[in-house]
Amino acid sequence: MSDSSPQLKDRIALITGATSGIGLGIARALAAQGCHVGINGSRPEQEIAPLCDDIAGAFGVRCVPLSADMSDPQAITAMAAAAAQALGPVDILVNNAGIQHVAPIDTFPAEMWDRLIAVNLSSVFHASRAVLPGMKARGWGRIVNIASAHGLVASPFKSAYVAAKHGMVGFTKVTALETATDGITCNAICPGYVWTPLVEKQIPDQAKSHGMSEEEVIDQVILAPQPNRKFASVEEIGALTVFLCSAAGASITGASLPVDGGWTAR
Repeated sequence: MSDSSPQLKDRIALITGATSGIGLGIARALAAQGCHVGINGSRPEQEIAPLCDDIAGAFGVRCVPLSADMSDPQAITAMAAAAAQALGPVDILVNNAGIQHVAPIDTFPAEMWDRLIAVNLSSVFHASRAVLPGMKARGWGRIVNIASAHGLVASPFKSAYVAAKHGMVGFTKVTALETATDGITCNAICPGYVWTPLVEKQIPDQAKSHGMSEEEVIDQVILAPQPNRKFASVEEIGALTVFLCSAAGASITGASLPVDGGWTAR
């Protein structure tokens, strides 16, 4: 256990989009510090349950699966209520759910724009709205929004994603200002490329489409924006989340923290 464990032991954390990659890494990092965790995903709860069994067994905490369509406001509100009923009032909310679609603006499907904004941005509002009254009443809360380097800079063909992540950064600032005297902090983590199963699966296809080796496509295509030419790890994102939720992070609020190997320093 780290020095932050007394502050986080028995805290209740709800993590959206937590069945793989960054979200699962954050869930495990918080569980390692003694948090009881709710794991949200779009899959049926019986398919999420084995992840919860693994976390509960590894860290000696309670863990519950929470299935919800993150484009549906009512489903999000019901998910937050289910987390509170199963575990207790939510102390920590990590908004991580997200989807991606890549296309030029003039051919970007309108229905995909609407869904991406709903999942990547509007869900942050609905989940935060659901847990903030309880956090205010108890005088303590942590909201961590997993944005992106694309919340700070843009790339072509990612209009909806960039718009949503910029919106998330702005919403983070508003939330921080509104809760500044309530014992609540709200911050955004802005990762560049993180090594996840989803990214790993994309590499062979990208190598084939670019006519490159997998090593070349990693260095010259995927990691081209990142000066350090390294993927961040899910453990790094998890550790930063734990820090922001700990007593040491109590005066950090409204911040957008890049974890991008220097991408946004350009």
